[in-house]
Amino acid sequence: MNLFRLDASIRTEGSVSRALADTAEQAWLAEHPGGVVTRRDLGVEPLPGGAWTALAHETVNPAAPAPAEAHALLDRLGAELLAADAFLFAVPMYNWNVPEQVKTWIDLILKHPVVGVHGDWPLKGKPAVLTLSRGGGYGPGTPKEGWDHATPYLRMILADVFGLDLHIAEAELTHAFWNPEMVHLRALAEESMKTGHENAAEHGSRAARLAVA
Repeated sequence: MNLFRLDASIRTEGSVSRALADTAEQAWLAEHPGGVVTRRDLGVEPLPGGAWTALAHETVNPAAPAPAEAHALLDRLGAELLAADAFLFAVPMYNWNVPEQVKTWIDLILKHPVVGVHGDWPLKGKPAVLTLSRGGGYGPGTPKEGWDHATPYLRMILADVFGLDLHIAEAELTHAFWNPEMVHLRALAEESMKTGHENAAEHGSRAARLAVA
């Protein structure tokens, strides 16, 4: 069994999205002790933004083909997804949206001839876990209600466009752990973190079971 894991946080230590994903991965591996985890870490190794530009330009101007390196990269990205039985995406919210490196990855994947928007839905129905972290609170009644543009976008791409059977584990108010101006929200942050890890473990186990159903 193959679990594809994508990380996006620029922090390799102290990242909440990575920690939640670790919990989900451990739950998945508990069900598949000999399973393979294929990792792509966009936080450590971002993709070249020029690759998508070249491939997009090639679409509108076939006389100016994209470099072979751009096509090879697209092939590798698509192959990683096509080889997976289950998926784990760890994404923090930056500036009320997805990190730049995640948008670049999505834009490239959407150009893949099989996985992308013109493909035949090869990932449809496969189990996936999305672990999300948000520094503030964005729920109903909060001062920044509606400012979270990351969660609905990722849900649309992963579930509606790719057709994945997506479940989300999230933690918010994470800035309360270090920002003195948010100290009064720390108890809520701790509860959100606890619930996030519980959900990550549950969704990881579920993804493992569904991957062999």
